[in-house]
Amino acid sequence: MSEFDYDLFVIGAGSGGVRASRIASSYGAKVAVAEEYRIGGTCVIRGCVPKKMLVYGSMFAEELEHAANYGWTIGETSFDWGKLRDFVNADVDRLEGLYGKTLESHKVERFLERATVTGPHGIMLASGKEITAKYILVATGGWPVMPTFPGAEHCISSNEVFHLPEQPKRLVVQARAISRWSSPACSTRSAATSPWSTAARRSCAAMTRGSSSGCSTSR
Repeated sequence: MSEFDYDLFVIGAGSGGVRASRIASSYGAKVAVAEEYRIGGTCVIRGCVPKKMLVYGSMFAEELEHAANYGWTIGETSFDWGKLRDFVNADVDRLEGLYGKTLESHKVERFLERATVTGPHGIMLASGKEITAKYILVATGGWPVMPTFPGAEHCISSNEVFHLPEQPKRLVVQARAISRWSSPACSTRSAATSPWSTAARRSCAAMTRGSSSGCSTSR
């Protein structure tokens, strides 16, 4: 009989935390994971997956412009930001469900609340429950932090872009290195006829491959 509640307790159910949990469990360990936001982490919930879907959505405007040169007759077109936003968020919901089922199928216990390390083998949940584990893995990832400057109250991080009630009329995108701010990577362009301009889309695509913060918008 183990002296601990769990062999492994993971704080953070992102890509790393979920994989560590299921692999450890597959080897016979008793595992639990705590996640205060949503299972799936940055990549699935607010990173690579939804950002790439927005980029894919923006590509159709440019393709439609070129269609006539290839013999296509295109009628009147329009763009509905709400439909794209809801489609992206629905797919995020679907993937979150799959990640949850993965943990469930590997018998990993889930605590959907904040967890704090209290000692070498101690964890305190936001609900007040105290847990012990032989090993504790902190896999919380990162969070975008806005710098302080005049006008910062009008800015958002890439976390909020997926839930904007209306399509921004203007888009300003900035890349951020993991440890320091870099110079802006994108210029401002009109977004009246497409979700993102070609310049902003290409810059954002580059940043989602190499930046921790991705894209930001201002309205």
